[in-house]
Amino acid sequence: MNELNTQSLPNDLIDVVQRALVEDIGSGDINAQLVSIEKTAIAQVICRESAVICGIAWFNEVFQQLDKTIQIEWQVQDGDRLTANQLICQLKGNVRTLLSGERTALNFLQLLSGTATTTKRYITLIQHTHAQILDTRKTIPNLRSAQKYAVRCGGGQNHRMGLYDAFLIKENHIIAAGSITQVVEVARQISPHLLIEVEVENLTQIEESLTIGVKRLLLDNFDLSLLKSAVALVQGRAKLEASGGITEDTIKAIAETGIDYISIGMMTKDVKAVDFSMRVQTVEACH
Repeated sequence: MNELNTQSLPNDLIDVVQRALVEDIGSGDINAQLVSIEKTAIAQVICRESAVICGIAWFNEVFQQLDKTIQIEWQVQDGDRLTANQLICQLKGNVRTLLSGERTALNFLQLLSGTATTTKRYITLIQHTHAQILDTRKTIPNLRSAQKYAVRCGGGQNHRMGLYDAFLIKENHIIAAGSITQVVEVARQISPHLLIEVEVENLTQIEESLTIGVKRLLLDNFDLSLLKSAVALVQGRAKLEASGGITEDTIKAIAETGIDYISIGMMTKDVKAVDFSMRVQTVEACH
């Protein structure tokens, strides 16, 4: 199994789950009231397609917040590859709780597994190169930390978390400040310890960035010829990141140019959910 450090779980996990439950259950689950509160049940969760699983902690937290007595036995862990119709866990507890938490728990599982699965697919396509896959800030509001965790489960790496932990100097910043040299100098004065990455549009801007010691450059929407020229020009003096409209059809050739990173927004913004289902297996009266 692929072991992930549980310390890397997002700090906002509990709050995110709490908001999701409030959104779904609101003033109370009237549907669950159709079943006697005196009954317990065993339920199983099945993955209906090949995937990389992610979101177990969110799934568990849903039922932890609803009823701490719910028992969940997992057959897999985050980062594992799943096959179609694979049993991934079994739950046991009050049937009303299982019914109330089902949708919210599966929503987290299907979304985060979707991101992890897509990330793994991209990584597999370029595993013969040294390029690494990065995510972006194009995430679902309030779920950024969860989706970035899912990228890690899929084998990718995280770019900056937000607008506070790294400088990514783009075209409008450069225009407003006057030049790459001027805006980089301001960034170094503000937070000299933070990463400074500059988005460049041509080889001239690459030269200017290298001259002032910028160590990371974003090559946005460069064609293959220009990417190769950039790699040849830089010669390892800075890390190069390609981005912009990258797909499964284009990523292999981009990685083979020799760039260091490839950032892809669609892993988190165009998520195809993985198909999971939960089925109640047995129901009995509480003893």
